[in-house]
Amino acid sequence: MEDIVFRAGKKALEIIRDGGLTPDRITTVAGAAGGPKWLVLRHLDRVLFSQWFKGRQKPLFLMGSSIGAWRFACQCMSDPLTSLANFETAYIHQTYVGKPSPEAVTRESLRIQRAVLTPRSIEDIFQHPFLRLNFMTVRSKGLLASDNRPLLTLSLLAVALANLASRSTLKFSFERALFHDPRDIPPFYDLKGFDIHHVPLTARNLAAGLLASGSIPLVMSGVRDIAGAPAGVYRDGGVIDYHLDISFSNNDDGLTLFPHYVDRVIPGWLDKPLKWRVPSESHMENVLMVAPSRRFVEKLPYHKIPDRNDFYKFEGADTQRFDYWKQTVNAGQVLADAFMEAVSSGRIRRKVVPMFASR
Repeated sequence: MEDIVFRAGKKALEIIRDGGLTPDRITTVAGAAGGPKWLVLRHLDRVLFSQWFKGRQKPLFLMGSSIGAWRFACQCMSDPLTSLANFETAYIHQTYVGKPSPEAVTRESLRIQRAVLTPRSIEDIFQHPFLRLNFMTVRSKGLLASDNRPLLTLSLLAVALANLASRSTLKFSFERALFHDPRDIPPFYDLKGFDIHHVPLTARNLAAGLLASGSIPLVMSGVRDIAGAPAGVYRDGGVIDYHLDISFSNNDDGLTLFPHYVDRVIPGWLDKPLKWRVPSESHMENVLMVAPSRRFVEKLPYHKIPDRNDFYKFEGADTQRFDYWKQTVNAGQVLADAFMEAVSSGRIRRKVVPMFASR
């Protein structure tokens, strides 16, 4: 059994089985929400951007939601290896006393952000020769713009119940806000299904936009009135686009690479317990998902990748959590090596399988 799995949509499957995979085939890299789950992808991210895409000439569009946006922002800095190392250290060493308030988690998130985001690094992002940072947030409507805990809790419960019936009901509660590098219009600019605000990234709104992209309702405070965006309260882009069930490309030949921590696409944050809620096959046609296998996960400490529940599982034992998360990061080197071997040898042509069973 393999440690890594390659799952592809219909068109991506045909292209890869026919000719393998080269960096120039990729037009977009996708990054899902998921908090600490990103740690298992740490070394895969490193080899992709420091080795595989090295020397690229044409733009490469990065599309992230929540922690995916933070990962990609680090990659756009002039010294991404140092930026990612600083981000990893700051992220792993989060500490809280008891059940933290949204204000406390927001303060800790700002501490993490300050570890990597400086005026110079923000300038770097807008000067990267080929990486183009884009990420999702949501603009909250009605009572969902409140940080009053009882009101927000009741409002989210109503949204969750409506979402059981149809994902489309989210449009009554949230609007998408796509923050995008203004140098090149991304191929996923005209997303359908939900009202969307297009917000060009600037030095004035990048930090606030990134903070909003990971501001989980009830866990963190909303981010109000971001420069260059319509007035309002912005929250985690994963509310609508948890694993980015979107049309990534307007180019039939361009592929989207999706380094993912699980071999399943969950459309929205509220869809996590809904096993029947699956992505659109048409959205995934040009997508190649790269993810750890179940065998790999079973070999990790506690037989799982990190998640937010670890803050409670290891309450009062932060050092133990730090060690577990660091062990997961180190184990992820296996995924990086497996990816590079598969693409360089051409064996990815045999390893890739359909993303959907019907295919």
